Amino acid sequence: MSSPLIPSSSSGLRSPQTPRSLAPSPLPPTPRSTFDADLLRTYLKKLLPSRLQAASWPEPKDRDRVKMWMKDIGETVKKRMLEIQPTGFKYIVLTQINENLGQGGRADMACHWEDSDIVAQEVFVNKSLICICITFAVRTL
Repeated sequence: MSSPLIPSSSSGLRSPQTPRSLAPSPLPPTPRSTFDADLLRTYLKKLLPSRLQAASWPEPKDRDRVKMWMKDIGETVKKRMLEIQPTGFKYIVLTQINENLGQGGRADMACHWEDSDIVAQEVFVNKSLICICITFAVRTL
C-alpha cells in the first residue's frame, strides 16, 4: 500500500486527500436585502418639480446652469439612495436636461441582473425644459 506523499509514478508527488468530514460544507443561502424602489420613486416625483418647476432654459451664455442642475440633482438623488440602503449596493444616477421644443420624449430602462437590483426613473417636463432622471441600485457581492 502506498502513502499519498510517496511518489507513485514518475509524475511527482500526490497531495493528500481531504476526508469528507473535514471538507468545508456549503453555507445556507442568506436572504439578500432589497432596495426600496418605491421609496426612491416617490422621492424623485417630489424632487424634480421642487428643483425645476420655475426653471427655464438658459441663454447660450448661461448653459453652465444646466450642468449645475444635473450635478445637483444627481448628487441629491445618490445621497438619498445611500440613506435608503447605505450598504450592499452600487448606485448609478443618470440625469439629462434638454430644452423643451415641443418634441416628444420617453425614457425606458430595464434591469435584468439579479432580483435585488432595481431601476427607478422619473421624467419632469415644464414649458421650457425636459428632465430625465434614471437610477440604478446594483447589488454587490
